[in-house]
This record gives sequence, C-alpha cells and structure tokens, in this order.
Amino acid sequence: MPQLFLLANLVIMVAYAAIMVSIVVPVHRAGQLGSNKLATATALIFFSCAVGHGFHSVMAFQALVVLRETHVHGAGPGWSTASAVWDACTAAVGVYYWTLRRGYGVLLQKGAIYVDPWGQMRLDEADARERAARDLAEAHQATLATVVEDSADAIIGLTPDGTINAWNGGAERIFGWTAAEALAQPASLLAGPDGAGQQADMLARMRAGEGSFSYEGRRLRKDGRPVEAAFTVTPITDPTGAVIGVSVIARDVSAEKEAAERQRAVQERSDQAKRMESLGNLAGGVAHDFNNILAIIANYTDFVIDETRELPHVQADLAHVRTAVDRATSLTRQLLTFTRGDTIQLRDVDLNGAIAEVHAVLERTIGEHITLIAVPAPEPVCVHADPGQVHQILLNLAINARDAMPDGGTVVLEANVAALDGEELNMQPPLPAGTYARLLVSDTGEGMAPETAARIFEPFFTTKPRGRGTGLGLATVYGIVAEAGGSINVYSELGVGTTFRIYLPISAEAGATPASTHVGSPPLGDGRTVLVVEDEVALARIITRILSNAGYRVRTATNGAEGLRVFQENGCDLLLTDVIMPEMTGPKLAELVRREHPDMPVLFMSGYSNGLLGTTHVLDDGIAFIEKPFTSGDLLHKVFATMSHDICHG
Repeated sequence: MPQLFLLANLVIMVAYAAIMVSIVVPVHRAGQLGSNKLATATALIFFSCAVGHGFHSVMAFQALVVLRETHVHGAGPGWSTASAVWDACTAAVGVYYWTLRRGYGVLLQKGAIYVDPWGQMRLDEADARERAARDLAEAHQATLATVVEDSADAIIGLTPDGTINAWNGGAERIFGWTAAEALAQPASLLAGPDGAGQQADMLARMRAGEGSFSYEGRRLRKDGRPVEAAFTVTPITDPTGAVIGVSVIARDVSAEKEAAERQRAVQERSDQAKRMESLGNLAGGVAHDFNNILAIIANYTDFVIDETRELPHVQADLAHVRTAVDRATSLTRQLLTFTRGDTIQLRDVDLNGAIAEVHAVLERTIGEHITLIAVPAPEPVCVHADPGQVHQILLNLAINARDAMPDGGTVVLEANVAALDGEELNMQPPLPAGTYARLLVSDTGEGMAPETAARIFEPFFTTKPRGRGTGLGLATVYGIVAEAGGSINVYSELGVGTTFRIYLPISAEAGATPASTHVGSPPLGDGRTVLVVEDEVALARIITRILSNAGYRVRTATNGAEGLRVFQENGCDLLLTDVIMPEMTGPKLAELVRREHPDMPVLFMSGYSNGLLGTTHVLDDGIAFIEKPFTSGDLLHKVFATMSHDICHG
C-alpha cells in the first residue's frame, strides 16, 4: 500500500502545481500579479497543497525504504488510513477545480499553459477565424477608402461649425482645391456670395438635429468659375446621438442643368410654333373671306369713280374709301404672309440690291431724327425668295426700329454671310448647320425686356399705343422667313437697343430677276370666251363686268361641278377659277378640264390658296395666278398674258 500512497501524492502534487502555474502565468502576463489578490490567494492555496502532498510523498517514500530494509509488512512511519483518506479528498478537489476551469474555458484562453491537443485545435481554429475576420475587415476598409477617394462625387467631411476635415479626390476634381489646401479651412471657402447663406442654413439644420436632406446650389471653383452642384448632407453622431460632424456628398450637375435648359428652350420653341400654327389657321380662314369682300368693295369703288368724274366731291369721298381698301388689303396680305397662306413667286434676290432699294425709300420717309446706314456685303449675296417679301422684312424691321427711338438714333441695315453650327438655342425656328445669307437690322433704341422679346412674333401682340400698331409686323416677318427656310435671332437689351438677324438659305444662282410690271392699257378681248368659276356671287358679277367691258364673252359658274358642266356644254378659251371652293377645288376642276383639252389656258385666283397651288405655298412652275383683291387692270393684263401663253401651262 505504501507504493500506491506514494504514487497518489506525486500525482496530486503535480496536478496542484500545474493549477497554481496556470493561474499565476496569465495573471503575471497581464501585469496583475500584485493587484489581482483573489488570483494570487488561489495560487498560494494550490501551492501550499502541492507542497503538503510533496511532504506526504517523501513520507511515503521513507516508509517504503524502511519496509524494504526490515522486510516487515505494514504501515510505515507517518502513514495512516486517515492520511490516505485526506489525500483522496484533496485529489478530488483538484480534479473538480480543473474541470471547472476547463468548463469555463480558462485553459483555452491566451496565457494558459497546459492545453490538450483537442483544445489546442479549437484554439487554433478560433485564432484562424479571428485573423480571417480581421483581414476581411481591413480589406473592406481599404476598398471603402479607395471607393471614397476615387468617387466622381465630392465627399467632404465637416465639423459642426463648418470646418473641413475630410476631402476626397472627387472634391479636388470638382472644386479644384487639393486636400492639403482644403483641410482645416472653413466650408465658406467654396461658397460665393449666393451660397454663403445657404451653407450657413444647412449647418444650422444639422446642429439642430435634422436628419439627412438634399438641396442644390451654386459654389465656386478655385479658379473662380461657378459650379452647379447637388448636395446630400447627413449628420454624423456619437453613441449618445450628439452631432459630431457632417458628411456632404456633392455632385456636379452643371451639364445636366445645361441640358435641361436646352430642352426647355427647345420645348418653348415647339410650343410657340404650335401656337402660331393654330393662330395662323384661324387668321388664314378669315383672310380668305375678307379678300373676297375687299375685291368687291375695291372694284365697285373703281366703277363708281369711273362714272362720277364730273362730281369732284363724290370722287373725294371715294378716294377715301379706296385708301381704306388699300390699307385693309395691306393688312390682309400681312395676315396671309404670317400664316404662310398666300401664294408667292420666288426669284433670285440680291440682298445688297434689296438693302439699297429699301434705304432709298426710307431715306425720304423715316425722319430727320433717325440716321439710316446701309452696309452691303463685299460680294453679291443672293437668296431665292419673293422680292416684295424681302423688302417687307426690311421695311417692317426698320419702321419698328424707328418707333423704338422717339428721340432719335441710328438704324443699320446690313447684309453678309454667316456660318452656323446647328446648336444655336435662340433661333426661331432652329436651323441645321451650314452657311447662310444674313440680314441685320440694328437700332440704338429703347430695347426690350426678356418677357417682351419672348412674345414679339405672336400675331396681334404689340407694345405700341392703341391705333399705332396692328401687332402683325413681326409676325409677318416671322412667316416670311420661316416660309423661305430661314430663321430669326433677336438680341435686345433695355436702354441699349435691338438687333434682328435674319438667316436665309443662299441661292445657287447669281443675280436677281426683276419683277415684271404692267405698262399701258390692257388689250381687248376680241370676243374670246372666259369661263369664270367663283363661289362668291357678288365677286363673280364684278369679274364678269370687268371682262365684258373689255370685249370678252363670259360664262359663269358658282362651283366646280357646275363649271365642269358648263365647259363640257359650251367650251371656252380660258378657265378663270377660284382656288378654294366647296366640294371641288379649282386645281381639281382644271385637272378635269385638261383631261379633255390638255392645252386649255387656266388662270387661278385666290386670296388664300392654302398650299393648293404648290407644295409649300410657293407657286409651282407653269401655273398662272392672280392674287385677290385685284384691280380691273391687273385682271385684264393677267388674262391676256395667260391666253397669249406668256406663261407656259405645261
């Protein structure tokens, strides 16, 4: 039995010593050997127990030696049953304590010395997981830092009082300041006069505890250029919720705002074009009927004038009527020009010549208080247009310029050539890129406010006093220019003046063809037959009277179907037909007549052809046309020329 006693005490001594060491070493490494009194006392207890069991081991060894020397079996000195029981109890306490430490994981922590292989494997796995998590976190932080630094947006950190404490590469690219220049500077470094108040308000809202919000504002680059930016600001708080900083994300939206402004301008031009087209349709319909009425008034007035030459007072009254008719005719012609409903005859027009002619007219009438200057182009500049309409453009703009200078000033008429890139925003209507002939009419007058300039091409819009303006002058200019495939640019500044720039396609032909004029009395009809088709009965009677007095035989019809029937029954030498009639138009009637007689001369008349004589309101080649209202002389000359084949009918 002494041998078992010796072995048990040795095992218990080693176990208690290991427990004591496993306590002391971690505490010592943690620097708590003097301060952690509970751990130190526990270590001393196990130390004393280990020493006691060491003494018991010595006693058991001595007893074993004595037994061998004396060959006596039995208990040796210092050994007893009570001592063996005590040793068993202390051994059980050590095993229990060791089990508790393993259960609480103490031996698997850093600083533990004796770890079994299974525990070591668990410890290594835990270390590997910890290292992997740490590496992942570090990689995430590095990636996040790279994303922030390389972001196209500016990411800026501010203290609650507005001092810059973070500045990424995007901020440097947008605002031009490097991080070294921006850090520790006030945020007002970026704010111009317009942005300082906005910036101060944002910081106040952040300090007051408001959450994240967005806004737009203008800031300044390092070089002083403005930047339109969209900001998202977010408060940075500590664990208690107190605001310790502000995160600002800024995006340069200058290009987006410019694109939006361009789109808005395009949409405004489109809306204006639609409004003008709608008003034009209305005005064109009114002009059609009005021209018929004017033709009746004008010609009956001429009849009465011819028959009352012996009555001067009647002649004087009729002269006033005729003057009013001429004014109404001019007004209607402007309406039709605006609506693009009139039929025009194009020629090659030299703008230098047009400026010279208008200058000669205005020089005598514009007034002594106005200085009129003509600046022709160095070389002839030809456009394919109606000469009268080119004159009308220059006259209308020059008269408007005169009216804008009641105290005197200067009007400049200029012609030259200009190149456009197709991206101009202030062209009405827009033009593709190319080289164009350009007319400029400038004045040193009162100028216009932007809201006025935006409406000047609207029909019936005028800033002149009642009775002094119809509001059709600039609308007419717009209609002429648009019909010719051109565009208008207007620049005006209050107190400085106004400049109109008219762009027109350059003609491929050189030189201008002068308009033909009627000279002398019209030839007589010599009994030739004219078929008159006119749905306005009163006007048909006037035409019949004019032609009959000139020696023509006249047959009439009030619509296209009746006209075709009269032609088939009686024939004629000339078909004189209105263009717009109910059920069958004049061009359709002419087509049916020419199926039977291809060489039949046809003369169209209209105050509003609505494009029926040409694809774009421009008179097609080979078509004879007279515009309402017309005089008896105009009608007779045109009838004779058409019947004589001065105009080819195809």
